[in-house]
Amino acid sequence: MHTEVLHVSPELATEWLTRNTGNRPLSKSAVQQLAGRIQRGEWQLTHQGIAFDEDGVLIDGQHRLAAIAKAGATVPLTVTHGVPRTSFTVMDTGRKRTGRDALALAGEANATHLAAALRGLHLYLNAPNSAWSGGSSVTSNDQLLTMLGRHPGIRDALQHGIALNRTCRITVTAATIGWYVTSEARPDIDQTHWREGIVTGARLEPGDPRLTLRNTMLSLAAGKTHRRRDDSREHLLYYLKAWNAWAEGRSIKLLRRSPNETMPRICRQTTTVPSVESDQP
Repeated sequence: MHTEVLHVSPELATEWLTRNTGNRPLSKSAVQQLAGRIQRGEWQLTHQGIAFDEDGVLIDGQHRLAAIAKAGATVPLTVTHGVPRTSFTVMDTGRKRTGRDALALAGEANATHLAAALRGLHLYLNAPNSAWSGGSSVTSNDQLLTMLGRHPGIRDALQHGIALNRTCRITVTAATIGWYVTSEARPDIDQTHWREGIVTGARLEPGDPRLTLRNTMLSLAAGKTHRRRDDSREHLLYYLKAWNAWAEGRSIKLLRRSPNETMPRICRQTTTVPSVESDQP
């Protein structure tokens, strides 16, 4: 058995795939994800590559080769020849490094929540009206780290997201993104009274957007209304609807999502937002 590093072209990858006679079914979504990483320049040479057995049959790496062919780019790849056929059963049985792992290794706190929030922020910015579940919603570890570099304020927003989740059960991801994007879009608005109203719900009149959001989230958490697979996208939609009404000084007594409703844009209207003190009798 010997290993070498080769620059594998799309043509060579296509030729090698003809030796793929006994692998598991090819996952189109996995190929698309890998091809996207190649096209974004995220591909890096590692010890993980492709392998041929003693008879030259491809026994590992079909998704990498298919991604190279799909991306139409030549990349360096570790290629191992002469792998015993008996080793096939133990290949790809280890756990893949997740976004949480990558962030934790980078020294980030709350890595699990932060990874989910960064993934959600990426989807909000790039595909706000698409499903936030399934293969098309997967983001690479490099994309998460890039997002964090571009949006360092998400760390502070995460603390607010965790606090809102504890009190009204909105997902941490939705609350974090909602806090971050509204703060970035409207730095002129002090959001202290927004948070306090949702956290306590005290002395808020019916129709107050903060009370409506709080009650809606608690009702969803209690299973009193229909839940969707992409809960964070739905919760964020409610969050932004309620926030817009609050920022504009409007009353809103019901939050609902129609089947084809798009993600609300953050209002730019300049209004006088009530202070915490004005909520008191």
